[in-house]
Amino acid sequence: MENTAIKYCLYARKSSESDERQAMSIDSQIKEMQDLVQRESLTVTEIRQESHSAKASLARPVFNQMLTDIENGLFNGILTWAPDRLSRNAGDLGRLVDMMDIGKLQMIRTYSQTFTNNPNEKFLLMILCSQAKLENDNRGINVKRGLKAKCEMGWRPGVAPLGYKNILTNNRISEIVFDEERAPIVKQMFVRVGEQGHSGRTLKKWLDTIGFETKNEKHLCLGRIYATLNNPFYYGDFEYHGLIYKGRHQALITKTLWEKVQRQLTVPPKTWHKKEFPFKTICKCGSCGASVTGEEKYKKLKYGGYTKHIYYHCTKSLDYDCDEPYITEEDLIQQLIAHLDEIKINELELAHKLKQNIDQFHKLRSDVLKQEYLNGNLQEIDYMAFNHINTDMVKRYLLHTLQFGTTEERQEILSVIKTKFILHNRELRIK
Repeated sequence: MENTAIKYCLYARKSSESDERQAMSIDSQIKEMQDLVQRESLTVTEIRQESHSAKASLARPVFNQMLTDIENGLFNGILTWAPDRLSRNAGDLGRLVDMMDIGKLQMIRTYSQTFTNNPNEKFLLMILCSQAKLENDNRGINVKRGLKAKCEMGWRPGVAPLGYKNILTNNRISEIVFDEERAPIVKQMFVRVGEQGHSGRTLKKWLDTIGFETKNEKHLCLGRIYATLNNPFYYGDFEYHGLIYKGRHQALITKTLWEKVQRQLTVPPKTWHKKEFPFKTICKCGSCGASVTGEEKYKKLKYGGYTKHIYYHCTKSLDYDCDEPYITEEDLIQQLIAHLDEIKINELELAHKLKQNIDQFHKLRSDVLKQEYLNGNLQEIDYMAFNHINTDMVKRYLLHTLQFGTTEERQEILSVIKTKFILHNRELRIK
């Protein structure tokens, strides 16, 4: 077939990935093929180029469009530097051969070879492109083997974690050393979590406050903080593809501290409303303004058994370093009783709760003890609750519940108190 009967598309490709760093550049490919065009008087309708890997089929937009244009009759020949520029996978190779079989693609010219719809030439094209695929597959296996060998030697592949930096020799990582600027801060992160009990969010707030940034001048996000704290690289080991290797780099922290951090970051399942602490709703921390919460503590007795104590303290939700001291529930109740004459209460609601308790008492005595229901007393309570509130009686009822009521009864009775308190230095003050 005469050269003038073929309308070529000059296709040049270079992968942007590292496996083709040694391949001829796109400009060099085009220049060499244009010399061939002038030398042999070929007809080139268009020049197309792209930087994309040919490992996967249907992944190159320029190549796919070129085949579509060939199907539409815009070209009937391809001019390229070598067969592996066209395909390194079976899918794209099959499309090229199919187009040659149906006569849409009449010729493929490379710098040193010509392929037409001839069985031997198509077979040779398939062998050369299959060889390119084999090289790709082997290269992947060799790279994985090399990375595994590097791990077994104690060197972690890739970019060093936060707080470390890679030392390059001839574009290869030869050593991993501390990042003098960031390593002390990363170590302090572990200390704060493992020794002082900080959470991830508290840690982020601290890092943002001191203006800590990565090498890319970015603040650490919460996910990156947790990933750093979970990384065994900092005590001397490292994980790669699911396996743990012993590193040759210098450890930033001890394994004991790293294990403390892991225990601290393990969040136990939440059991909502399992424990009720009624007095936390009426006061705030006097030092930082955060809410107050309760906590149960058990003390083992010398001769067997346990004693239970309830303490109230600041939640530290606004200031983690708040040093407001604990106060026992007994002390808190005594101080609340001392303020009984000063606090504001919903007397009508409290009187209604008192009536309900007396009703329950009379019903219990009538049903269980078989004693007569005392209508006179009940009418007196009705009159007190809804016509003339006896303030003194209501406050005595409040005092009794605070001293001797159950947790549920105390929680219910405290809802009628309108006065709010602050807790400062174990002293309850009216807000």
